[in-house]
Amino acid sequence: MHGQCPGLTATFSRPTVSVRVDEGVVVDDGGFEEFVRARSAGLLRGAYLLCGGDRGAAEDLLQDVLERMYPKWRRISRDPEGYARAALANAAANRWRRKSRRVAEAPLEAAGPRGIAGPEREVTDRDLIVRALAALPPRTRAVLVLRFFHDLSEAQTAMALGCGVGTVKSQTSRGLARLREWLPEQDDTFPAVLAAAVRGS
Repeated sequence: MHGQCPGLTATFSRPTVSVRVDEGVVVDDGGFEEFVRARSAGLLRGAYLLCGGDRGAAEDLLQDVLERMYPKWRRISRDPEGYARAALANAAANRWRRKSRRVAEAPLEAAGPRGIAGPEREVTDRDLIVRALAALPPRTRAVLVLRFFHDLSEAQTAMALGCGVGTVKSQTSRGLARLREWLPEQDDTFPAVLAAAVRGS
C-alpha cells in the first residue's frame, strides 16, 4: 500500500509528478511540496536531456528520484536541488547501462536544409542538440548536462557523479568534440549554444 503526498505537480508541457511513500512512514515535509512546485519543471528538463529526449522516461526518472527524496527530506533540505541533480544524473546513467551493456555512439541522421532563421531555426537547433546528446554514451551525456544545463563546476560535477575531476574533464572534452563533429555550425561557442538551446527545450 502507498500513500500519496498531495498537490505535487510539475509543469513542463503540463506533466504531473505524484510522489508516493510507504504507508506508515512519518516525514517532516516542510518545504518539500514548495520545492517540487518551484523546481520540478527545471529538473524535468534536465531529466529529459539525460534520457536522450525520452519524455516518458524523464517523467518516470523524476518521480522515482522525488519518491526517494521525500523520506530523506529533513536530511537533504539544505540543498535539495543539488541532491536531485546528482540523483537524476546517476539514475539516468545507470538506467541506460542496464538497458545495454555497451552503449555505442549512434550517428546522427542528415539534418536537412538549414536555411531558416528566427524561432523556426531555434526549434531546429534545440531538436538537433537533443538528438546529438541522445547519441552520446550516458555518462558523457550526464557530464554535459550537469556542466552546461545545470551550470555546475567541474568539481561539483565530479562530486555529483562520484568520479574524479580528471574524468569530468576528459568526458567533457570527448563529448564536446563529438557534438562539434556532428554540429559543425555550432563549433565556435558550442558550450554557450548548448546551454542556451537546452534551456529552451
